Amino acid sequence: MKVYTRKGDDGSTGLLYGTRVGKDSAGPSAYGEVDEAVSALGLARAETEPGSELGELLVRLQRELFVAGAELATAPENRSKLTPAVSLVTAEMVSALEPVIDDITARYDPPQEFVLPGENRVAAALDLARCVVRRAERASVAAVHAGWLEGASHVVPYLNRLADLVYTLARWQEGAWRPVRTPQA
Repeated sequence: MKVYTRKGDDGSTGLLYGTRVGKDSAGPSAYGEVDEAVSALGLARAETEPGSELGELLVRLQRELFVAGAELATAPENRSKLTPAVSLVTAEMVSALEPVIDDITARYDPPQEFVLPGENRVAAALDLARCVVRRAERASVAAVHAGWLEGASHVVPYLNRLADLVYTLARWQEGAWRPVRTPQA
């Protein structure tokens, strides 16, 4: 099988379940941004130690972004064919990010000023990934406004929460913040 098909030479792209739309349509624009977020998290992961807690979490997040990408790569009339947590983002996927954010946030004192990215390579890569996730979130909001995604979709809340998590991971990896102090008994 060849990588090129020439089918997209006319400016269209194939979606899940066979529909074709313009490459500049709301869905392809949004899933293209999600694809960039997957790659940006991959760049951050490449800076981690193999098998590390952070590396494993980033793999999980990359895989979850594939779910968001699949939902965005499906025309509205085919959404009923999607499988929750496989090709359709669920409320549980959104809520599962919150305890991770809470856990990581408890590992450092929060910054008291604006953060200047670049403390180290991992944190810088995570900050870049956060920006890409936010761009994917904005593109997904546009997809909702264009009628590509239903308002009940969980893609936008997932990306919103994911950006918060990636911000938290970057601060944790900086190591510049004092460790959390536990009260003395």
